[in-house]
Amino acid sequence: MTWLSLVAYVFGGAFLANAVPHFVSGMMGRAFQTPFAKPPGKGLSSPLVNVLWSLLNLLVGYVLARLGRLASGGDLAIAACFAGVAALSTMCSVNFAKKHPV
Repeated sequence: MTWLSLVAYVFGGAFLANAVPHFVSGMMGRAFQTPFAKPPGKGLSSPLVNVLWSLLNLLVGYVLARLGRLASGGDLAIAACFAGVAALSTMCSVNFAKKHPV
């Protein structure tokens, strides 16, 4: 396994993790932040934009997983993909907790 495959797994996992909140928000009919919101990083995008953004994230994550041959990559490949999921998930939870305190 090459280092480039590991990078593809990490970023593939990050894109797959990013698809989840956008898809769920869009399916629930709720606005949520996307890169297309105005102002960027603060505004909200419509549910339709969130679903479309989620589908793009799913596609990119899938392509990266396929390019790296995740299914046949073994335990290290799965760990790298999980690292991408974990990294993006924890960064988002901290970021959104600051913007939307409970």
